[in-house]
Amino acid sequence: MKKWTTKSSTYLYKTDFGNLRKDVCVLPNGFVINDYYVNEYVDWVNAVVITRDNKIVLVKQYRYAGDDFFLEVPAGKIEQGESLEEGILREVREETGFTSDVSPIKLGEFFVNPATQTNKVASFLITDAYQNSNQQLDSTEEIEVALFDFDEFEKLFKDNQISIQLFTVTAYYLAKSRLGGN
Repeated sequence: MKKWTTKSSTYLYKTDFGNLRKDVCVLPNGFVINDYYVNEYVDWVNAVVITRDNKIVLVKQYRYAGDDFFLEVPAGKIEQGESLEEGILREVREETGFTSDVSPIKLGEFFVNPATQTNKVASFLITDAYQNSNQQLDSTEEIEVALFDFDEFEKLFKDNQISIQLFTVTAYYLAKSRLGGN
């Protein structure tokens, strides 16, 4: 197999949130795709946060494109000059007020959708968490913190009792595996 060749790239827009690029691509067999769209986003992080009493810390927020409220693990984009670990600790603190004296455990780093997006998500496990501050939300955020028993959380989304997104489920199973769960 061979990689595709980029014949040209044109930015349709650039924003602080992300960029949209239109590429002309030449496939190894010579076929030309004249309008291949690529979303450029910064990398982001998420974490399964487990409290000292075995609760998973989730955030509930409205997601416009999904037109619903979703329960998610705390997450956000990496800021300029931050390491992945610094970024997830900041995001957890800002969104939930929780922290831990135990270093985050990296569960993995994955491309979000390499067919059309350039970014990755790094998932972490944070244990022995406790609340030590209030939320510090951005002007675009309205977030409720929700705690669930870690061992019972899986049943809630398997039985469709809660609205949840894929990255939360993935991070949950990575954390469960790391903790020795089935």
